[in-house]
Amino acid sequence: MTSVDALQRLGVSRGDSGIPELRVWSSNASSIELVLFDDADPLWITSTAPFVREADDVWSVRSAGLTPGRRYSIRVSGPSGPQDTFNPASLLLDPYARGVVRLGPGNWRGVVVDESFDWGTTTKPAVPLDRTVIYEAHVRGLTKQSKRVPAVLRGSYAGLGHDSTVAYLKDLGVTAVELLPVHAFGSEVRLVGQGLSNYWGYNSFAFFAPHPSYASRAAQQSGPSGVLREFKQMVKSLHDAGLELLLDVVYNHTAEEGIGGPRYSFRGIDNAGYYRQTDNGQYIDTTGCGNSLDFGHEVPQRLVLDSVKYWANEMQVDGFRFDLAAALGRDARVHYDRDHPLLLALRDDPELAGVKMIAEPWDVGMGGWQTGNFPAGWSEWNDGYRGTVRDFWLSDIAAMRHYSHPPAGIGRLAGALAGSADVFPAERGPLASVNFVTAHDGFTLADLTAYNTKHNLGNGEQNRDGTSDNRSFNFGVEGETRDPRLLADRRRAMRNMMGTLLLSSGIPMITAGDEYGRTQRGNNNAYCHDSDLTWVSWLRTEWQEQLVEVTRTLLRIRRENPALRPMKYAVRDQSTPHATERSWYSAEGHRMADHDWHSPSNRTVQFLAASTPAVEKANMVLVAVHGGEYDRSIVLPVHDGITEYELLWTSADDLASGESLAAGEEYLISGPAIAVFAAHGAHDRTDR
Repeated sequence: MTSVDALQRLGVSRGDSGIPELRVWSSNASSIELVLFDDADPLWITSTAPFVREADDVWSVRSAGLTPGRRYSIRVSGPSGPQDTFNPASLLLDPYARGVVRLGPGNWRGVVVDESFDWGTTTKPAVPLDRTVIYEAHVRGLTKQSKRVPAVLRGSYAGLGHDSTVAYLKDLGVTAVELLPVHAFGSEVRLVGQGLSNYWGYNSFAFFAPHPSYASRAAQQSGPSGVLREFKQMVKSLHDAGLELLLDVVYNHTAEEGIGGPRYSFRGIDNAGYYRQTDNGQYIDTTGCGNSLDFGHEVPQRLVLDSVKYWANEMQVDGFRFDLAAALGRDARVHYDRDHPLLLALRDDPELAGVKMIAEPWDVGMGGWQTGNFPAGWSEWNDGYRGTVRDFWLSDIAAMRHYSHPPAGIGRLAGALAGSADVFPAERGPLASVNFVTAHDGFTLADLTAYNTKHNLGNGEQNRDGTSDNRSFNFGVEGETRDPRLLADRRRAMRNMMGTLLLSSGIPMITAGDEYGRTQRGNNNAYCHDSDLTWVSWLRTEWQEQLVEVTRTLLRIRRENPALRPMKYAVRDQSTPHATERSWYSAEGHRMADHDWHSPSNRTVQFLAASTPAVEKANMVLVAVHGGEYDRSIVLPVHDGITEYELLWTSADDLASGESLAAGEEYLISGPAIAVFAAHGAHDRTDR
């Protein structure tokens, strides 16, 4: 077993003697050589130096030439066994390189960086999980078309950190930006051959270096140290506004693809040590990307832990969403283990205290679907929530139009609204669930209401790529339409889904652009399009601005009502601090009976949510949900201590609010719709 001490200070460091030192791990190499390049000519090798093998297969070399701005590579020699792919002619990246430069297709150099940066008095916002609202965005796509950002900064780290972008996010009401991958990445060989590129970035090859082309041109021209400074300034600008930064990180595989793919780094340094393989050298691929890092081995585990700590501490990142995270929890037998040492270390390492850890809780290997089965302290993308919300507001509506009767009632949606207690164990609570209706992959919110099928021909795969399980409904016409009634139905469905998302227990995630109805014209897998198809538009029509205001209003309601964001599940007949106690009522204002839950014909429910005081003032909120395309009169519940209900918002009418009704009074809800009320008692009349 490799000792932890031996793996300290991998990469470039100052070294004990004060001379810069590079340390690299390889168990199977026979020799390693440092290669330094000329400042002006990146192809001119100015010097080489041999590494010395130390304990636990760590190799080191000292060189006064390893100073900021210096380009460097390593060359590795080794045996030619079935699991080995050594080639002493390959110029390889140091896996711990803090900066990279691209010389041409598939040709990268590591660069020593100057990491100095003045953070001033800026600190991490440390937003509590119950108040967290995630906004998933792409660095380039968010500001590429923003006229509020100077042209030279659009689509860059600096553009995201620009005052206008930060102000928009702050005004909208989100608390965290989650960026699609910013680790240095490359495009797959297949895409390059088709004249396309990997826009999303789920193809990393350098886990410590920010992707250089996301920096402004000025920062790129100043080299990787300038790229690093621009990234840190972006983080500082977000933090100064109280906004957190989360990174979508891809540690499950690398850009080296399958055997025969590029040899950037790991494959040439120690293919057998880094990648899962059979004895005859065949890759065991649980990611669907050609290779999988072997997290049954302590060195890849250490690589991930070191990378996360670097970004969390040196770069001041607030949290991470781990792509295909089930792959990180697979042991030496390739079995998923919720107590895998890497999953526990990411949660428990004192250098990562307070850092948010979010899993995409699946991969494509055997037993790969693990939603609800990550360790306590982790949150997870809740794909079941996504399907439930889409079903209720879209595919169920489509079925009712076609068959005249609903396929399902209210039960599943009620469970989703209440925090998915059927998925996550009680000790983890509702904040284990990251709720989402859309994400970067799949239809946008608007496209869910405009397309029954995917339209991915532009991806170059004959429409085979992307999921076919969209649970969408075009309301009668595929794609664009000018039909006023059809447009009204679509926009109401968007409001219903956004309302459900932001009124549910758990951590909500909004996909950038959904707040105004962004479309990708039916493409549900636009990973290879760096164009206006995927960029956020800042020129919006009246109805789009209205949807932005709906999102802003819902986020304010969520923020002001702790009953909507519990930290724990309630326990019957117990008072649980930080929990929300829900009383469920039928449309008639009666307590829900078993047949109400299980009848497919019942598409209406009300729940009265009461927070259990712990830190914030106690409050109560009534949410009414009606999932039928007809008007329904509901009786507002008579409940101890409640005298009246004040309408805060309804998806049936963007502008309706402020109406007050007495407990027991009827309210007409024009479905399908949601209505949310503040519940008031005689004791709080003087507070309003």
